[in-house]
Amino acid sequence: MHRHTTKGWLLGIALVLLTTLTTVPDAAAAGDAVRDWSANAGVAATAACIAPTLDPLHESRIYAMMHVAIHDALNAIDRRSRPYALDRRATPGASPDAAVAAAARDVLVPLIAQLPLELVTQDCINAGVASVEAAYTAALAAIPGRAERRRSSDDQAKAQGIAVGQAAAAAILNLRAGDGAVGPFLNFACPQDTKPGEYQCTPGTPFIAFQAWEHVIPFVLNHSSQFRPGPPYAVDKKKYTVDFNEVKSLGGDDVTTPSARTADQTEIALFWYESSPLKWNRIARTVSADRGLDLWENARLFGLLNLALADGYIAMVSTKNHYNYWRPVTAIQAGDADGNPDTIGDPTWTPLRPTPANQDYASGHSIEGGAAAEVLKQFFGTDRITFEDCGVTLSARTCSDPSPVLRSFASFSQAAAENAYSRILIGFHFRKSVEEGTDYGRQIGKRAANLYLRPEH
Repeated sequence: MHRHTTKGWLLGIALVLLTTLTTVPDAAAAGDAVRDWSANAGVAATAACIAPTLDPLHESRIYAMMHVAIHDALNAIDRRSRPYALDRRATPGASPDAAVAAAARDVLVPLIAQLPLELVTQDCINAGVASVEAAYTAALAAIPGRAERRRSSDDQAKAQGIAVGQAAAAAILNLRAGDGAVGPFLNFACPQDTKPGEYQCTPGTPFIAFQAWEHVIPFVLNHSSQFRPGPPYAVDKKKYTVDFNEVKSLGGDDVTTPSARTADQTEIALFWYESSPLKWNRIARTVSADRGLDLWENARLFGLLNLALADGYIAMVSTKNHYNYWRPVTAIQAGDADGNPDTIGDPTWTPLRPTPANQDYASGHSIEGGAAAEVLKQFFGTDRITFEDCGVTLSARTCSDPSPVLRSFASFSQAAAENAYSRILIGFHFRKSVEEGTDYGRQIGKRAANLYLRPEH
């Protein structure tokens, strides 16, 4: 009974959001195989129902493994940076585009097929796999071969590219086969008789989600607790009261609970609501296209970005489990009984969107934003790069709209700061959680960029 109820709740949210999503790669991705497959992976994750909000943890692992395979396949053809899982040389003349497509397809299909039925339906899985297969067929058809040019050398280059891509996919799949990404992912043993400050299951979600993700082996961190921040504020501290009042004032749904949010702040809350892997990969595609990166540069960029994002979620769960801190929705509803005379409770307080089913501290969205911004800064050698992005979880004029809402940023750190602030505006996190989360993510991103996939020369 638990499974049926939970899956219905999760898929209900997913299906509402799916109506606003684009089903084709974004324009910035066109013309480059690495960017194309970054976009294809997002489409497949959406078709599989884990994006745009349901399960960013599996999503991040899938993207990281796919981009590692792409990176290693290209570097087997022309070694420009150090490999992660596959260290070999391809047969001279192998097609880079075929290698990218085969590496991506051979990672995405098995990983989507293995998504837990605890979280998604078989129909979702089938749709995700079908999306990948269709993209793969189209990608191979676009690569010159005998049917187009009547040249056996084209066929041979294509076949050699496919072979090295498949080898790169097999290498990362083998390396991560026992990495601990196994369930169950929902814990229905909600804590009872908790003390003020301790986590309680959030309204509408009679379970804690993804506690087991703490045990996933990191991609770039030494261990899941590396860089863990210090503890959140005790509930009787003045700084806690300030944070309590801020999210109480700004984070309400404006239906059950009045909110002091402006229209722009509501837009910020919903603009950043989508999963961080979906959002930051789209940002990276935009910046990559604007800067004219080649295949190998993109392979390294997207490899680093997604390694850091994947470890951000592993670190997040470890830290949330360690501190077990309550969410604003619980804190505000129980504010009159928390032992702090300066907090005024509201038993009916409701956030702008349903609160995720795990602990407050530290904010995973903020960790992801910090990690992504730091990787992009380190890769490009500057933080001050301007870009625009759309959103798939806005109420109207999403990325699939002919004229979507675009938000502009003058730097990666500005985007990360707005991303973090959005979690206060949507009613999910206290300020301490988002500020510490962003700094936490920056450390993860810096480690990834400085130690992995380093240029050969």
